[in-house]
Amino acid sequence: MMLRIHEIVSAFEQLAPSRLQESYDNSGLIVGDPQREVKKALLCLDSTEAVVDEAIAKGCDIIIAHHPIVFGGLKRFTGANYVQKAVVKAIRHDIAIYACHTNLDNVLKGGVNERIAQQLGLSVKGVLRPVGGVLMKLGVYVPMEYLEVVKEALFAAGAGNIGNYDECAFSHTGEGSFRPNESANPTIGVAGKREVLTEARLEVLVPMWLKERVTKALLEAHPYEEVAHDWLQLSNVSSEYGAGVVGELAEAMDSMSFLRHVKSRMGADVVKYTKCTVDTVKRVAICGGAGSFLIGDALRAGADAFVTSDVKYHEFFDAEERLLLCDIGHYESEKFTIDLFSSLLSTKFSKFATIFAETNTNPIDYLK
Repeated sequence: MMLRIHEIVSAFEQLAPSRLQESYDNSGLIVGDPQREVKKALLCLDSTEAVVDEAIAKGCDIIIAHHPIVFGGLKRFTGANYVQKAVVKAIRHDIAIYACHTNLDNVLKGGVNERIAQQLGLSVKGVLRPVGGVLMKLGVYVPMEYLEVVKEALFAAGAGNIGNYDECAFSHTGEGSFRPNESANPTIGVAGKREVLTEARLEVLVPMWLKERVTKALLEAHPYEEVAHDWLQLSNVSSEYGAGVVGELAEAMDSMSFLRHVKSRMGADVVKYTKCTVDTVKRVAICGGAGSFLIGDALRAGADAFVTSDVKYHEFFDAEERLLLCDIGHYESEKFTIDLFSSLLSTKFSKFATIFAETNTNPIDYLK
């Protein structure tokens, strides 16, 4: 099955909007023409030169990676370092590179941390540090006979979703008035005469990245030539977006059994952990990749253990012996991300070919 690159990008954007990526990140299409057709994707954690070689050997024309090969701007393309080498080779062989990184970390449903929770057999209870400022409220005035039509259009465009609920809205009625001028083409009323009628004030929540799409749906469904509406940026945190997750085991484990469980289920060669006064583990915080910035959040969430990576020496003290802090390694914490890529692509495009990269890109090895 042939797809255009922009179709693949759009599918990932629906799951993990680029607006959710961290400021330092560079998720998105890094190499390639969005209009180009591709037929086979290589899925990986890191798009190194060795991975590009594998894509060439296997006839893949796009690499989909978790980590961007380019984080900052490139001023030269001389092959001076591993980043330049990978980019130059990809361009030379007409292989596109797309990355979905911290935006995928920051979504609850279908995101990196939910996948880790599944691997560990946890039931997810929520986001560890919910993010604020991603929600907007749309308010619009609608004639009563068109209220349901407009509602349906807004819901279809993605408005009105709150956690496990959809089609959420609020409306109240009032008296609206307007007077068309001679240049108007009113649905209701005539030029030069004030019209008074019963209208509903309809309000729905919308993620900021859907504002344009929801506005388009509103204007197409609304009967008025001029649609009176307003957008309000909310400071409310969202239960669906943010850093890390917290979940629970079906049955509590003693600390050492939990550590062995994590090592086995995550395929880790080593688990570094801190001293802890917690004898049993049931409530677990998770953050794929470098998650030490969430140690305080894990404590506040009442977690017995926190599974993450890249914890520095002094940061282990931050657990205050009240939390079983487990560092399993960056690669090990995120290597199941390619399962998410595969699941998304097979669901959206059932006949599009995907291959899991066999190249081990973990830059760290262990003497056993």
